[in-house]
Amino acid sequence: MTRKQLIAAISILILLAVSAWAFWPEGQDAHSEHGHAEDGHSEEGDGEETDTPEGTVPITEEQITASSIEIEAVQFGAATELVFPATVAAAPSASARIDARASGVVRSVNKTLGDYVRRGEPIARIESADAAGLAAQVAAARARVNELSALYDRERRLFEANVTARQDLEAAQANLQVARSELSRAQAASAAAGVSGDGRSLAVTSPISGQITSAPIVLGSYVSAGEEMFQIVNASGLQVQVALPASDAARIRPGDEATLEFGEEREIGGRVRSITPALDPESRSATAIISLARAVPGLQPGAFLQARIRPSGETDATSISVPESAVQMVEGREVVFVRTRTGFRATPVVTGSRSGGRIVIESGLQNGQRIATENAFLLKAELGKEEAEHGH
Repeated sequence: MTRKQLIAAISILILLAVSAWAFWPEGQDAHSEHGHAEDGHSEEGDGEETDTPEGTVPITEEQITASSIEIEAVQFGAATELVFPATVAAAPSASARIDARASGVVRSVNKTLGDYVRRGEPIARIESADAAGLAAQVAAARARVNELSALYDRERRLFEANVTARQDLEAAQANLQVARSELSRAQAASAAAGVSGDGRSLAVTSPISGQITSAPIVLGSYVSAGEEMFQIVNASGLQVQVALPASDAARIRPGDEATLEFGEEREIGGRVRSITPALDPESRSATAIISLARAVPGLQPGAFLQARIRPSGETDATSISVPESAVQMVEGREVVFVRTRTGFRATPVVTGSRSGGRIVIESGLQNGQRIATENAFLLKAELGKEEAEHGH
């Protein structure tokens, strides 16, 4: 190709390029730019899908292990619970009614309503003629012992001097032993009644340790023998009585676990200790006695509460229960963190009854799903952090 031909070809190419630009559709560039924008938007959307869908916490197996997050498979078969009204009562060995042992005038009151007393501690004194009578018995018995002791010593000396017969010595010894026994009896009666040193008053003592729940006496008042003065209850010896309908009594056995609910959503664990073998002829119900797992401050005999008893071996095949630690509150909703391929998803649930550290899930979970249980609150905290960053 000659130089002139090369220059002509280049000129033609330039002319074609200018013509093509001049006649290019006006919307083409916009369309191209729009297309690029859509491509960019699509890439951004893809990025959101690959980052963190809403309500999901991405976490690796190594992080799960390091955070001590435990995972449990959801299964049907929550424990069956039977709900009954119940009453708090004191065990026979944890309650005491203290009556006046003799008639007299109340001369001192050392403890009053609500005070704690120790076993054997004097809590009041009664000035009584009976105290003088007991003191007189002790004095008479002691004088009798002194008299017969001297007689025995004299008979022993005479026997050793071959003046009296052995039978006289043995008779004196027997009389002395009887007198000593009578003195011991009188002293024991005086001590049991709490006779004061001057022999004028009797001490009122508590047979158990506990708190005074009733004190109807008044200082200076006259009380008759057998009249109630105090009632004392040991809070560590409280138990719960449950009336069981005949239809449910046969389902419950000693050793079954129970949960007791009382005031302001408080609850405590317990266990069925015994069940009466026969039904009450009037109420047609049996009585179950539930022992408390621990003492409950402020719980008093006569208080009403609700008992949820779980019969051993019975389960509800249509219900699901999960540990309480698995249910977390997120934005006012109860959720459970369900395991996914890349982490956990906060799944809203509807909860039911709670007992024994577990919660019945009425809806929201399916059999076989794996959920976070122990330390699930860490996922809640991480979810809050993710949502805060997404909000910014």
